[in-house]
Amino acid sequence: MDKFAFITGATSGFGEATARLLANNRYSLVLMARRNDRLEVLKRELESEECKVYTLQTDVREEAAVIAAVESLPKEVKSNIHILVNNAGLAVGRGPIESGITDDWERMIDTNVKGLLYVTKAVVPFLIQNKSGHIVNIASIAGKEVYPGGNVYCATKHAVDALSRSMRIDLVQYGIKVTNIAPGAAETEFSIVRFKGNEETANSVYDGYNPLIAQDIAETILFVVSRPAHVTINDLTIMPTAQASATVLWKEN
Repeated sequence: MDKFAFITGATSGFGEATARLLANNRYSLVLMARRNDRLEVLKRELESEECKVYTLQTDVREEAAVIAAVESLPKEVKSNIHILVNNAGLAVGRGPIESGITDDWERMIDTNVKGLLYVTKAVVPFLIQNKSGHIVNIASIAGKEVYPGGNVYCATKHAVDALSRSMRIDLVQYGIKVTNIAPGAAETEFSIVRFKGNEETANSVYDGYNPLIAQDIAETILFVVSRPAHVTINDLTIMPTAQASATVLWKEN
């Protein structure tokens, strides 16, 4: 029987890299994302490698849409979801709290916290039914520390960290594993989104050192979900070698 991994934010960054790596390791996939054109391209590419793929064009911020999308999956798919990767998330803007933009705050809260909750609530009954499974929540070093201008983004990722710990307590009775992964600086679309398409500012974030790449996080996810049944890795912080904390980076001149 096919083992399915359900991945949100699946069309770029950590999500796309994880989809490709899990496909290469014989997982079937349910991919959820907002951008249908990218979903379809990724689906075709993975299916050409004989991976079974279901796509759900859905914005995780919309609870009713999430519920409907999950319910639309065939019964045999839902009953064989073994892994949920809550990857969808974003930072929008950066600055002091007194000049914060409410719309930016709402986008981050609705995606990073409420979206994770909506997807988890929709998917977890199938893991409970199987009395097994693994939830991987993508948090951030911003969920371990705070830094200037990061206020609301840091708050949302601290929430993810807390939810991961709470989920472990709630779900341990069902044999469901929960892993919190907190990446540091990683070169994906993250900074482009944070700085609202300003490529010069976004690219400058990675000047002078080697950041993480999406493949690093995908390989970490594969490692944690492939541990023996009696082993759970609860929490992982992973940063580039040049990064000592959220704000301390060694950059070569």
